[in-house]
Amino acid sequence: MATAISSAQTKNPKRIGVIGAGHVGLVTAACFAELGHRVACMDIDVERVHELGKGNLPFYEPGLQELVLKHASDRLVFTSDYREAVGQADFVFLAVATPTTALGSADLRHVRSAARAVARVAGGKRPILVSKSTAPVGITETLASVLLAESNGDGPLRVVANPEFLREGTAIRDFLEPDRVVLGADDLAARDAVGALYEPLDCPILYTDIKTAEMVKYASNAFLATKISFINEIAEVCEKVGADVRGVARGMGLDPRIGSDFLSAGIGFGGSCLPKDVRALSYLAAVYGSHPQLLNTVLQINEEQRRRLVTRLRNLLGGLRGTRIAVLGLAFKPGTDDIRDAPALDLIRLLEYEEADVRACDPFAIGATQAHFPDISCESDPYLAATDCDAVILATEWPEFRDIDFDRLRAVMRRPVLADGRNAWDPEEARRHGFVYLGMGLPEDASQRQQRVLV
Repeated sequence: MATAISSAQTKNPKRIGVIGAGHVGLVTAACFAELGHRVACMDIDVERVHELGKGNLPFYEPGLQELVLKHASDRLVFTSDYREAVGQADFVFLAVATPTTALGSADLRHVRSAARAVARVAGGKRPILVSKSTAPVGITETLASVLLAESNGDGPLRVVANPEFLREGTAIRDFLEPDRVVLGADDLAARDAVGALYEPLDCPILYTDIKTAEMVKYASNAFLATKISFINEIAEVCEKVGADVRGVARGMGLDPRIGSDFLSAGIGFGGSCLPKDVRALSYLAAVYGSHPQLLNTVLQINEEQRRRLVTRLRNLLGGLRGTRIAVLGLAFKPGTDDIRDAPALDLIRLLEYEEADVRACDPFAIGATQAHFPDISCESDPYLAATDCDAVILATEWPEFRDIDFDRLRAVMRRPVLADGRNAWDPEEARRHGFVYLGMGLPEDASQRQQRVLV
């Protein structure tokens, strides 16, 4: 994938250290190198660093490997040594994972540990520390306290909050062609210095205080999750009254106050951001004495979508015990191999609980899935996965699944049942090819009611 603005390079290159070679860190490092800066990307996982040095990425992101290879021999280096990443840096971007704890809060141990390590090796140059990790409101001030405690008489490092808005599958474009950049700081000189790094991108830069910048990230993801759960609740009503949720969503989306994005009914959201961030924001609200009913309901509706689809399939097939079900799509969305909080994993767990024989298929996420479900059969070919199956569930709308050959699929299946968890297939076309079709929030026609008896 060619980067659209590779010619927009800085006239004042800086030395940048990026701590963390996960999705956010690696994309940040590669894109700053693309903008002309000299970047050292550091991770404590020595094996990961070794593989990155050979051009092997730990995850799939379109166009990222090409960008890494483009700059690895010049502007971009990988290291497991904090001193190498921080010692000569003008800026250090902290992009360390903040997983969710059992209580729903963000686990900040890795972020604090990384900040302490940065402060200890920073030396006299005193780089600006930029907080890129998604963490609760107040984390940047917490990091400032950590840096002060580790300053060793040199004075604490200045800190700027810079939340990330990278979507898996489009992360390079999101970095190089952003809708906005958000920067929060108490030190205005530090804030402006970080802002200058983004000037070649020619995008709006929002300058705020630290806590407001941190809240922008959580509020944005919570709102997107709310839109998804809202349309899924409307979809259930549509099924009961005989309306088509796709038309409802189109009609709603034409209103510029609402917009059409994130109004696609289905089996709900997953991934490393929306579920984690909504849980963390709900936990934060409760800690401060608020009552996050809406946030909790958004999560409950999302979880219910998976159960609702399995219930409908059980009712259609007369039970799931002993049936063979193919799940097409394992990653939480197309364009990535990330299975964190993926709806497909919930579907597999529910089907296994009902003693169904589960087959699975995905272009990139098979290996990660088999680590969680060693007993299921995984195929890279959807027709092999569907062979002798009683039903096929579409969980992730990869292009190769959207464009599937219905005649070929029907020929290999034992019973002709499609459960479209993403409303990606044309119901009428599926029915013309002899399938019983279950969509999300779509009316069931009279001929299908007749077919249900025969399945």
